[in-house]
Amino acid sequence: MKLGFAMPHLLRLKATCQPWEAAVTGADQTRLARWAEKLGYAMIAVPEHHIIPRAHVDLSGPHYFSAFPAMGYWAGATEEIRVNSCISILPLQNPIVTAKAISTIDWLSSGRVTVTFAVGWLKEEFDILGVPFHERGARAEEYIQAIIELWTSDTPEFEGRFVSFRDVAFEPKPVQKPHPVVWFGGDADPALRRVARYSSGWWPFLTRPEDIPARLDFIRSQPDYNGRLAEVFYGLGTARIGEGHAVRKDPHARPGMPKQEIIDRLGWFSELGVTMSSVPVPSLNHIEEYYEYTQWVAEEIMPAIR
Repeated sequence: MKLGFAMPHLLRLKATCQPWEAAVTGADQTRLARWAEKLGYAMIAVPEHHIIPRAHVDLSGPHYFSAFPAMGYWAGATEEIRVNSCISILPLQNPIVTAKAISTIDWLSSGRVTVTFAVGWLKEEFDILGVPFHERGARAEEYIQAIIELWTSDTPEFEGRFVSFRDVAFEPKPVQKPHPVVWFGGDADPALRRVARYSSGWWPFLTRPEDIPARLDFIRSQPDYNGRLAEVFYGLGTARIGEGHAVRKDPHARPGMPKQEIIDRLGWFSELGVTMSSVPVPSLNHIEEYYEYTQWVAEEIMPAIR
C-alpha cells in the first residue's frame, strides 16, 4: 500500500476543506511538494474543473487548477515523486492538445506522469465551454484512442467523428513506454468499461469500499479487458464526498483517526484490492501543523502498511 500526498488548497470542497487551507499559497505548495517527496509519499494528484457555475460554489467551491500546468509545475519542482490528475476532464479539451501536454510533462520529468481521465459530471460546465454533455462518453472513447495513437505511433493516423489527423509528426514522445500511465476515474459501468479497455488504474469516487471487489471483478470480466489493471486509489476520506460534492457522514472516513485505526482501515482496503490511498487530515489551524501531521503519517503509518 502506497500513500498519496493530500496537497492543501487544491480545491475548497465543503465536505473536506478546512479554513486554514485558503491561506496556502503557490509558494507554500511548492515547498510542500518537496516535503512530500522527502517523506516518501508516492504521488501528488491535481483535481480539475475549468469553471464553476455559481449555483455549485457552496458545495464545490470556486478554486480549481487546470491539471496539466499544475502537474508540470510540481514535476519541475521535484525529482522523484509522481504527478497525476484527479481527474482530468477528457471530453473538454482537444485530444491533440491533451496528448501534447502530457507528453511534454512526461519528457521533461523523465517519465513521472500518471494521468487519471474521467468524462465529467457538471453539465453547466460543458454548456459554458460549448461541448455537448450527452456526447461526453463518445468523445472520451474517441479521444483516448487518438491520444494513445499520438503517443505510440511514429506515423500517427486517426479518423473519427470528433477528431481526425494523418500525415503529421508528433514529438516529443513520452519517456514512459508504451506511453504514460493512464487511469480512469468514475463509478458507472461505462467508466469501468473504459478502465478495462485502456487503463492500468482505477480511481473510484462514489463506490463504497466494500463494493470495490465486485467492481474489480466487473472490470476484469469485460470481453475487451486489457489485462493491465494494477492500481486502485481509494482515499480514507473518499466516502465523505457524495454525488455532486454533497457532504456525507461516515464515521469510518472521518479525519483524525488514531494510528491503529488508520492502519487497520488501510489494511482492509488492501484486502479489497486498493493499492494506494491517502490519510484525511484532522482539524488543524495552520500549515505548520500540516507539516507535523504529514510527517507523523510518514513515520508512523507508512512503515506499517508497506
